[in-house]
Amino acid sequence: MVELKETSACAGLLPVTYGSVTLEEMTVEHMTSLSPLGDASGLSDALDNAHGMALPAPNRSTGKDSARCIWFGRDEALLIGPAPDDALRKLGAVVDQSDAWAVVRLQGLGAVDVLARLVPVDLRDGAFKQGHTARTQLGHMHASITKLEPDQFMIMVFRSMAGTLVHDLKQAMAGVATRG
Repeated sequence: MVELKETSACAGLLPVTYGSVTLEEMTVEHMTSLSPLGDASGLSDALDNAHGMALPAPNRSTGKDSARCIWFGRDEALLIGPAPDDALRKLGAVVDQSDAWAVVRLQGLGAVDVLARLVPVDLRDGAFKQGHTARTQLGHMHASITKLEPDQFMIMVFRSMAGTLVHDLKQAMAGVATRG
């Protein structure tokens, strides 16, 4: 009989470091898509009451490391960390996304240079500040990129693209490290 074992999206692939840049998998307990039914203010208030953060504005995130909500597209946000409070279900569509995404952290001096090789968005400090988020291309993959701190980014791609994500980022990291 086959025995199935749970593994993370990047199991055996990470962490890796090239020069001053490190790529590591982030462990996320829950990921939940939130879409308001009608006016978003009710869902935003319920999210704030239950989890201490409002729905984010477009291209922004709210919250902290253990509980974060990121803009995920028009009328959609992604609650990362806590299990969603039941009160949210009365005001919006609440869909578990926990197993759908590979989530990594790219950090270190030069992280923005690594991403510049793969992403058609200006992620430098002057244009992309802490708490900013973007749905964009990373190589040929659709990704969500959120700036957590200076020189630190959370990157999410569909779980099926985890190997490609790590491969592409490692190549870019090696290129940046070689240029020194």
